[in-house]
Amino acid sequence: MNTLVPEKVERVQATGVRFVDDALVLELSDLRQVWLPMRQIHWLNWLAQASPQQRANWEILPHGIGVYWADLDDGFEVEHALSVGTLD
Repeated sequence: MNTLVPEKVERVQATGVRFVDDALVLELSDLRQVWLPMRQIHWLNWLAQASPQQRANWEILPHGIGVYWADLDDGFEVEHALSVGTLD
C-alpha cells in the first residue's frame, strides 16, 4: 500500500496595505498584490466609507492571517481577499 504524506503547506501572509484611488492593495509575503475595489465588494463597504485617517490605522493580524482596523473595529482575512481580489 502506498500512502501519500502531504507536504507542509506554507500559507501566504499579509505584509502590508496601501490604497490606490478606490482600491485597497493587499501586499503578500510571496510578493503578490491583491487589488480589492472597495466600492465594488460589499463586505468592504465599511472601509470605502472610512476617512483617510481611519484607513491609515491598520495592523497585520498574528501570523499574517489578515488585516484589522482598530478604529473601525473590523478587518478581513487573507483567504477571503484572495477569493475575490485581482492578483498582480
